[in-house]
Amino acid sequence: MTATLDSAWQGLLAFVFYYPLFMSFLWMTGAALFYWRFERAERSLDRPPPLPHWPPVTVLIPSYNEGENAEETVSHALALDYPEFEVVAINDGSSDDTGAVLERLAARDPRLRVVHLAENQGKAMGLQAGALLARHEILVCIDGDALLDPRAAHWLVRHFVESPDVAAVTGNPRIRNRSTLLGRVQVGEFSSIVGIIKRAQRVFGRIFTVSGVITAFRKSAVHQVGYWSADMLTEDIDITWKLQRAGWDVRFEPRALTWILMPETLRGLWKQRLRWAMGGAQVLLKNIDAALEPAQRSLWPLLVEMVVSVAWSYAMVLVTATWLVGLVLPGGVLPAVGSPMGLQGSGVVLGAACLAQFAFSTWLDSRYDRGLFRNLFWMIWYPFVFWVINCAATVVAYPKVVARRRGSRARWVSPDRGFRP
Repeated sequence: MTATLDSAWQGLLAFVFYYPLFMSFLWMTGAALFYWRFERAERSLDRPPPLPHWPPVTVLIPSYNEGENAEETVSHALALDYPEFEVVAINDGSSDDTGAVLERLAARDPRLRVVHLAENQGKAMGLQAGALLARHEILVCIDGDALLDPRAAHWLVRHFVESPDVAAVTGNPRIRNRSTLLGRVQVGEFSSIVGIIKRAQRVFGRIFTVSGVITAFRKSAVHQVGYWSADMLTEDIDITWKLQRAGWDVRFEPRALTWILMPETLRGLWKQRLRWAMGGAQVLLKNIDAALEPAQRSLWPLLVEMVVSVAWSYAMVLVTATWLVGLVLPGGVLPAVGSPMGLQGSGVVLGAACLAQFAFSTWLDSRYDRGLFRNLFWMIWYPFVFWVINCAATVVAYPKVVARRRGSRARWVSPDRGFRP
């Protein structure tokens, strides 16, 4: 019996160690293929090659209590370097001066229209309201604190012109608040984790999620799948799966940039990651039936990755808890396990793989975000802080989602926007 338990424990430790190592090399391989196929030839271009025509676009900006950011965000959207566009700002029942700021801006520029919802309906409903009022087929959706790069629309729109099967193109969000350790680590995270994974998933077939802070949609495709779901905590993940299950193509465009604010307190970071984890749990439970549908086999790798990642988070928490408890109990009571964050033995291998991934991804995005290499040093803290938070959020998320009342409206909650200079 003891031998069986020891064998099971060693298997658990091997899973905790080898899974992130395997995924790291898989992501780097996929990202390298993406770079070779899609980025290499155009890496130095400021805008994509000319197209026969540039269809007009509508920029949608759903906002809730963004009075502090609204003017800056709308001004950047109106400064797009694009032939024809309009901006539709949706004030989703804000309790601050967001509505007044938007109306003042609309009085200055006829390209801006403002929609006021009587009460907080949630981002999904705000996007749907804006989409129904949009004059154009291509919708560029950004958050109320996002600053669009002037050339972003060019890079996004070309995919829709090149292929009628494209329903959504997600851009490349970059962090603009970098005054704290958490802010600097997230700068690296969005390259080494978010950016590299999207590149790899695009090469391997399907993307787990578009980015809620910058994605362009084909309005007719969104209409076909019933728009954004009002009960999903992460409407961006849900709409990605709805579109792909309907047979549409979803792409990643690293040159379509937007600059965003991220949490810089542990409390704000925890709330954000818990919401992300709960949204991912909702989408997994909603779409697990795709595993039984041969027509959805292109999504099977994503489903396997999601299930295994959840299992790894629970295993990581179990191993960490066992190590912590073992520090205070007499020897032999619990299985012997070194620190999961240790820098000896297997920890050195994992650390080296992490640094290789960080360095490679930083090089990939250095063309779009100058000064990225200055943040490489701070990425050594990523496993110590973010692995713990993300694993704990996943473990907490699934029971909360199961207990959550089905169909409950996902409404806005004002996030931590970090420390402003």
